[in-house]
Amino acid sequence: MDRPGTLAGLNRRILEAYSRRTIDALRAVLPLRVALPHLEPVLARNVAKETQKDALVIRSAGETIAAGRQPDRDVLSGLLDATKEIDRTFLAQVGTLPIGIVVPYHEIAPIRMQRIERLFAAAGRIIGAWHVGRGLRAALQESYPRAELERLLWDLLRLYAVETRVLSRSVQLPVLVVPLREHIAQRLYETMSDIASRLAGELAFMVFRKNPLRGAP
Repeated sequence: MDRPGTLAGLNRRILEAYSRRTIDALRAVLPLRVALPHLEPVLARNVAKETQKDALVIRSAGETIAAGRQPDRDVLSGLLDATKEIDRTFLAQVGTLPIGIVVPYHEIAPIRMQRIERLFAAAGRIIGAWHVGRGLRAALQESYPRAELERLLWDLLRLYAVETRVLSRSVQLPVLVVPLREHIAQRLYETMSDIASRLAGELAFMVFRKNPLRGAP
């Protein structure tokens, strides 16, 4: 069984659900609804690039566990560098849209490294607890108590929201909306943070319920 691949697949479904809920919620907020035609293409492509980055981190954690090694700063720094190549592909895709964006690495790098460290540690813990003949849900249950799993999921989604807030500030907006840029970025973060809290709770509940819903999230 490809345990890292299965875990990366779950992570992708979580981030896609998170992105869908965020976009739906933004449509109900007037200042964000005005900016949404400019933000939505970025958010849609952003989730694809983030799932790709996360897959790199999860597979690296799996390789580290399989080799019996301890993670070191060189591995984590290498993963941070690898994410920049994915960013370049993302920027090339966004460049085909009628918007402009610059990734402010001086702000994003510390946030991204936190998320890499948190995800790498969590993936290693889950994969290490994933016994032969058991599924991912059992590995999650064995790795974390329910409250701790919920906090982990919330923290990973929160860091995603923080990075998205920073990225949203660099998106070109209509002239009339530019004075609201900081307000829009903050409302985006607040919306994503609220959704992150609720989604983390739902996911932890589904992992520990006796009969989890199929196809979640």
